Amino acid sequence: MSPAAAPTQPDADAPVLRDFGGGPFGVYIHVPFCATRCGYCDFNTYTAGELGTSASPQSWLEALRGELATAAESFAELPSSTPAVETVFVGGGTPSLLGGDGLADVLDAIRANFTLAAGAEVTTESNPESTSPEFFERLRAAGYTRVSLGMQSAAGHVLAVLDRTHTPGRPVAAAKQARSAGFEHVNLDLIYGTPGESDADLDASLDAVLAAGVDHVSAYSLIVEDGTALARRVRRGELPAPDDDVLAGRYERIDHRLRQAGLTWYEVSNWAADEDARCRHNLGYWDGGDWLGAGPGAHSHLGGVRWWNVKHPARYADRVAQGGLPAAGWESLTAEDRYLERVMLTIRLRTGLPLAELDSSAAPVVEQIVADGLAARANGHLVLTDRGRLLADALVRRIVI
Repeated sequence: MSPAAAPTQPDADAPVLRDFGGGPFGVYIHVPFCATRCGYCDFNTYTAGELGTSASPQSWLEALRGELATAAESFAELPSSTPAVETVFVGGGTPSLLGGDGLADVLDAIRANFTLAAGAEVTTESNPESTSPEFFERLRAAGYTRVSLGMQSAAGHVLAVLDRTHTPGRPVAAAKQARSAGFEHVNLDLIYGTPGESDADLDASLDAVLAAGVDHVSAYSLIVEDGTALARRVRRGELPAPDDDVLAGRYERIDHRLRQAGLTWYEVSNWAADEDARCRHNLGYWDGGDWLGAGPGAHSHLGGVRWWNVKHPARYADRVAQGGLPAAGWESLTAEDRYLERVMLTIRLRTGLPLAELDSSAAPVVEQIVADGLAARANGHLVLTDRGRLLADALVRRIVI
């Protein structure tokens, strides 16, 4: 997933690119297709019924090839040569609906236009229900190195509230199949704080995650996004809104269990067995790297310029066919924008926020945060304590305001 930016222009001219920023360069591919729509999801996704005949995986792939070629041509005109791609992340949506051959075609399209670095991390998200041993074997043969599986919960009634269609035991089985196919790096995603979820439900989910033998876990608190089916149910009083105190307790429970199992947090919502197991692509976002986001609604960042594509797959394909990048809007980040994002993202990392990069006006706030036991100084960085992680967003506001 790429960080979002609010569009400020309905149909932008081509982004004015300056040059690469000098950090790692990654490629994010957005696959907008889903078999069903989950009630909590507000991502840019579409079911076959919603799209009708206006778009298909085949038309999307053809447009994707065109966008990648146009981006490569645009980047070739910049002062610096295009760096090798260090990371690829195929997200969505449900990339696994493309099948192993379709995902191999995606990676081939990237290789046709960019150079993959030696040892590049190549990740795809997958829905456990649309995977199989043969699927994972095809991915490995194609060059994928990492798989991220959506689990959410091991409790059937929790999955029902989220409108997830996979059976509770399928994510663990899929993770084991991925490992058997040769994937060293497998992630399972959890969502905690769903209405009706109990501590026992969460414990069962954690038991299942640990039984799967994965080396990476992502755990996100449920957010009720405006415009979703879940938000409508909460508004009508059918379901209670997530409780902040309950969410904090669940987070601490997750962290405790994962630490006991040898998985350590490296970002507030992510735990890994070791440094090699960390998601390098997401670290590129958090560390201020550059990335090309290709596909409907995907966001890109290059040397302080950010742009985002038109959302609907049919319009996206039309814009690609017209030539040029299919941007719906773009912005050049100001020094203030970049400072805010630097604080907002790096404070969430276990390595912490470099103190030397903070404005002098933040010094009294930092002193108070440390005095309150919410962060500590370590190797020239401000590093969140366990309690501070629960308040990361609030601490950002205190530092930058």
